[in-house]
Parts: sequence; C-alpha cells; structure tokens
Amino acid sequence: MKLLITGGAGFIGSNFIHYTLSHHKNDKVVNLDKLTYCGNLENLRDIEKDPRHKFIKGDICNEKLVEKIFQKEKPDFLLNFAAETHVDRSIKNPKAFIKTDIFGTHTLLQTAKTYGIKRFLQVSTDEVYGSIKKGKFKETDPLMPNSPYSASKAGADLLVRAYFKTFNLPVLITRSSNNFGPCQYPEKLIPLFITNLLRGKKVPLYGTGLNIRDWIYVLDNCAGIDIVLRKGEVGEIYNIGGGNEKTNLEIARIILKELGKDESWIEYVKDRPGHDFRYALDTGKIRKLGWKPKYTFEKGIKETINWYKTHQEWWKKLI
Repeated sequence: MKLLITGGAGFIGSNFIHYTLSHHKNDKVVNLDKLTYCGNLENLRDIEKDPRHKFIKGDICNEKLVEKIFQKEKPDFLLNFAAETHVDRSIKNPKAFIKTDIFGTHTLLQTAKTYGIKRFLQVSTDEVYGSIKKGKFKETDPLMPNSPYSASKAGADLLVRAYFKTFNLPVLITRSSNNFGPCQYPEKLIPLFITNLLRGKKVPLYGTGLNIRDWIYVLDNCAGIDIVLRKGEVGEIYNIGGGNEKTNLEIARIILKELGKDESWIEYVKDRPGHDFRYALDTGKIRKLGWKPKYTFEKGIKETINWYKTHQEWWKKLI
C-alpha cells in the first residue's frame, strides 16, 4: 500500500510514519508537510534514506500541488495529520486555524474525490466535543467546540462526513485524547513543563490547575489510527483515549517528582479564555476492533521525560 500522509513531520504524524514503516514492511509513505514552526525534519532523520519514505514540502491548501501528488504518486490511503493545533495560538490568530484545518481539509477531500482513494482518514481530537463534567463522550455525541482550534477541527470533521454522505468518499475519523511522547513541540503542557524544569524555569499552571485531561502515549494513538485505517468501517468515527484522567496539577506534580523538584517550581498564571474543564472518551467502539493501549501513563511519562533529557539539542533550537 502507498500512504499519503499530510503533516508527517509533526509530532503525531512523524511517530505514525515510524510506526507504519516498522509494522508494515511493504508499505510506502509519501509525506507532505509545510514545515511550519512545529514541523521538523529532525523527527524523520533516521529514515531520510529509507526508500519507502518520500518527503514533499508543501501546503495542503495548495490545490495544484495536491493534485500533482495524486497524479504522480497514486496513493491508496490518505491520512490527514496536517493541522494548526495549539489552543493558545488559535485564540491569538483564529484565521490561520480556519485556513489550514478547514480549507486545507477541503482541498484534500476534493482532490481525493476527483482522483479516487481507497480510504481517507481524518485525524481529529476529543476537543471537538467540548467539555464534560461527568461520564465520557461517545462518537454519537454532538460537537460543541469552545476554542477557535476545536471549532476548526469540528468544521473539518463535518466536511469529512459530508463528503461521505454526499459523494460516497470512503472516509474515517479518529478523535484522540491528549497525546504525549517524543518529538512533541515544547509549547504543549507536558513537554513545556519538562523543558522548563530542565532549564531551571518554573512551570506555568493555568488557574487552579484542576482542569482534567485524558492522556494517551503517542504510540498507542498511532496503533489506534492504524487499526482504524485498516479495519474500521467506512463512514464511522472512532474515539482513541488512554484512560488516564489527570488534573494539570497532578501532571505538574508527577513531572516535578521525576525531576527532583518540589512545588515551589509551580507558577500559577491567569486562566486561558474558554478553558474546557474536562475531557473523557468512551473507547468501546475501537476496542471492538482489537485495540487497547499498551503503555501505562507511568511508563509513558518516564520514557517521555527521558527522551527530552537525552535530546536537548532537539528542543533547545525550538525555544
């Protein structure tokens, strides 16, 4: 199979490419990435000479480029990881999120419809559901996004659904909980806390620090995306959650303990506008496909902290 992966130099995308090439020896990957601030070819340095991986620098909003790639490469599957993703940045500049996340997704959908694709998988987020006080979100729950980022991702999800219903495009959607692991840009909570402490800086904690997230190690998410791509039912949505609900304060305390710091290293800051209180996903649907997470949070966070300790040349260039 040949996979067209957009956003493959980013955090989840690059981890997914490594996962694919290691688990499916006969697959080939065409990687289209714009290389914005969070796209990094260093994430793919170890496979740059692998003949199964081809990198193309470009924007998913560029219709002519996307069309050219379809004509030349003739991909079997398309997985769209490309997106603007950071909530704080979306509050400052919503337009960039609308452009990439909605218009970019439309470009991919329209081209896939024109040239044909066996499967189109949209990589989405639990944030499209909004916040939930009790229980867990199911795939059939309504979308109630609360930030420009999550609204742009929800808009993309709805476009994907529309192309299935209207044009019979064979689509799938995955919605994952908060990812963590190696190669994550250090503006996100876990790598931000780790890299701050490694530089002797305090960790900034929004509000009271009691907002709750469900965390999943990135390789578990990659395994989930892979099984949905190959075994999922076309037209369906699959939640992928780690089952590790923790407050942001708990996350801070865990990282502080691992790095030998006390709570004096926490700096409470003004809360984020529209800050969702809690996310939680029901993963019963994807588990029926045979998926379950392999990494405990404890194992994943230790491996993540160790990666940032031993790859300081990677992240110091980004700060």
